[in-house]
Amino acid sequence: MDREFIAERQKGLQNYLNVITTNHILSNCELVKKFLDPNNYSASYTEIALQQVSMFFRSEPKWEVVEPLKDIGWRIRKKYFLMKIKNQPKERLVLSWADLGPDKYLSDKDFQCLIKLLPSCLHPYIYRITFATANESSALLIRMFNEKGTLKDLIYKAKPKDPFLRKYCNPKKIQGLELQQIKTYGRQILEVLKFLHDKGFPYGHLHASNVMLEGDACRLLDLENSLLGLPSFYRSYFSQFRKINTLESVDVHCFGHLLYEMTYGRPPDSVPVDSFPPAPSMAVVAVLESTLSCEACKNGMPTVSRLLQMPLFSDVLLTTSEKPQFKIPTKLKEALRIAKECIEKRLIEEQKQIHQHRRLTRAQSHHGSEEERKKRKILARKKSKRSAVENSEEHSAKYSNSNNSAGSGASSPLTSPSSPTPPSTAVEHAPF
Repeated sequence: MDREFIAERQKGLQNYLNVITTNHILSNCELVKKFLDPNNYSASYTEIALQQVSMFFRSEPKWEVVEPLKDIGWRIRKKYFLMKIKNQPKERLVLSWADLGPDKYLSDKDFQCLIKLLPSCLHPYIYRITFATANESSALLIRMFNEKGTLKDLIYKAKPKDPFLRKYCNPKKIQGLELQQIKTYGRQILEVLKFLHDKGFPYGHLHASNVMLEGDACRLLDLENSLLGLPSFYRSYFSQFRKINTLESVDVHCFGHLLYEMTYGRPPDSVPVDSFPPAPSMAVVAVLESTLSCEACKNGMPTVSRLLQMPLFSDVLLTTSEKPQFKIPTKLKEALRIAKECIEKRLIEEQKQIHQHRRLTRAQSHHGSEEERKKRKILARKKSKRSAVENSEEHSAKYSNSNNSAGSGASSPLTSPSSPTPPSTAVEHAPF
């Protein structure tokens, strides 16, 4: 219990926590959140998910759970189960269950209608949803299980069923993709983002784990996330920059993160990125600079259309015969537009608060140093005044002595022409 030892240990533990909380994957880990904030993370989300899934199976008896897929995703409140259809026992599917997030602005009716509409979405670069349903508090979706896994699994050479932390937190080998893969996958992802933007469907959840690989095609996952109001994987990054304030610009910024990971085999150490390591082509760096550099984060993101015109993607030929199809009724389009505006409004408010906090912190730091400077100035002034008074007294004494020795009328006081005339003493005794 030695005081110095405890102080040293406290400092060490603080440094340890700082390292954990600045690691993007670890900071989102359930264990870390439960340790730092036990009151808000006390519930068992696996149990809640199992209850909801069990209720669903009562009305849909053809599905059967094979096994829970523990911690394969990064979200605490999203759970996955490996499934099968009873009359097709060899086929494997994945059920994902998630509850509502802070950005759920759709009415319960519109929300449930849009979730049930998702299986009708057909696009060569969107991963097909087999079944989707929702209630007033959560959504449940079923997709085919893909043995190949996601784009992140390809980059990190990971097994899809392994826990998220084991797969991506400490890779044995760091290696980016081939240039042609970067070009093709990048172009496909941009095409599907443009499709969703044109449809007025908010996405905002692009990252390498939300891109499924099927043959030579990238297919986007988790379209339901924005309807559920879930926070983006990269929110802690783009919430720092006030110019990234629309879901379209969020998608472009997230694409920058994804492109960096495809190129270098790992995420950037920090954002904005001051300088980029050598890349397979300068065309890659040009796109990275337009989405992750200091200038881009300060001035704003390019559009998806602008990125498609850049040399890295403009010469990529896409061969697909599948025609995109996603019919959203006019009433639901309007509901999506209002929800999107609300999501963006909350983001802008959050960015404003972060900006104000930064300004306040800088001001306090500056104020502290200014105070120290003022104290030093006051002390220096007091010293100079003291020495000036002492010098003046010495000078007066010498002057007085010289006048007395000269026999002059030293008794009459010397007054400066600018000195004020002293008030009459008679005033003091005047009656009031």
